[in-house]
Parts: sequence; C-alpha cells; structure tokens
Amino acid sequence: MLKNAIAWLRRSHRLHHLLGGFVVGLALGFAAAYTAAAVLEFKDWQWGGKPSVADFILTVAGGTAGAVVRTLIFPAT
Repeated sequence: MLKNAIAWLRRSHRLHHLLGGFVVGLALGFAAAYTAAAVLEFKDWQWGGKPSVADFILTVAGGTAGAVVRTLIFPAT
C-alpha cells in the first residue's frame, strides 16, 4: 500500500507540488502557498492542460504543513 502511495505521488510531479507547497508555506505562510497552488493550476489551464484537483490539494497540504512548522519555529509574540 505504501508503494502504491509513493508511486501515485511520483506520477505527474505530485511530490514536487507537495514539497514546493511546503517550502512556500515555510517561507511565506499559508496564504502564499494557497495562492501558489491556484496560480499553478491556472497556468496549466492557460497552456491548454487540465487543472488537477489532486495537484492543488497537495500544494495546499504542503503549504499548510510548512505554515505550521513556521508557526512552531517563530510563534507570534
């Protein structure tokens, strides 16, 4: 089952969406990660591709994780 999940993540650069969202969320916060996810899917649509809900969700999930880590490292004072 884990092999299937890893294979699914490797298909169509899904792992890159997850890690990229994490980096954006860590550096800039959740709102920036959500915006980046939307812009990536808009770009796919503009270039004639189909927007992927899975890619959007993975980018937002990575951004959420990055934003949580950011909050834990640098709590609001």
